[in-house]
Amino acid sequence: EPNVLAGTLIAHTDAVWGLAYSGVKNHLLSCSADGTIRLWNPPEKNPCICTYNGEKGCDPAHMVASFNTGSTVIYDLETSQSVVMFSSQVESGVQSNNHINKVVSHPTLPVTITAHEDRHIKFFDNKTGKMIHSMVAHLDAVTSLAVDPNGIYLMSGSHDCSIRLWNLDSKTCVQEITAHRKKLDESIYDVAFHPSKAYIASAGADALAKVFV
Repeated sequence: EPNVLAGTLIAHTDAVWGLAYSGVKNHLLSCSADGTIRLWNPPEKNPCICTYNGEKGCDPAHMVASFNTGSTVIYDLETSQSVVMFSSQVESGVQSNNHINKVVSHPTLPVTITAHEDRHIKFFDNKTGKMIHSMVAHLDAVTSLAVDPNGIYLMSGSHDCSIRLWNLDSKTCVQEITAHRKKLDESIYDVAFHPSKAYIASAGADALAKVFV
């Protein structure tokens, strides 16, 4: 709708896979299948501030990104340099097992959480880059993660059709919801917490978006 569209950011040369918005500086991060991450200041005439690529969180001066090589890196947005690279014990030499589908930062603690194709969720210390915890979280690939604004619960979505709610302190599952039907072996694409109300939401391959109270 032309009357709703405020503007279009054009620079990526392939599919855009993820977006993260920082309200501190009103900056936007985008990651793309073209292998780049771009930092935007949308109102500017030349909105693309910087471009990052895989060859060379809580803190608004940092961002965290995962690559299809299985590596996760924290970058300094001011210097564009990598600050921390996370080390993970690889369970198998198979490349697809390393594939990371989602990466999120804890809102208050220096912790990064990653969702993996091999059914795992992994937790990393942002200061040391070391893995704190790893767990098999679903019966199929973990596709999506979200942390509630208070940092108490983690929500995960999977192609096994379930949403799981985890207590971040004990790393135990406290609730499971079967949310979407499978389509072409895929199910849940994304999950989200409402920033202030007790709502959660999910989006699925069945072309449905659901809100749960």
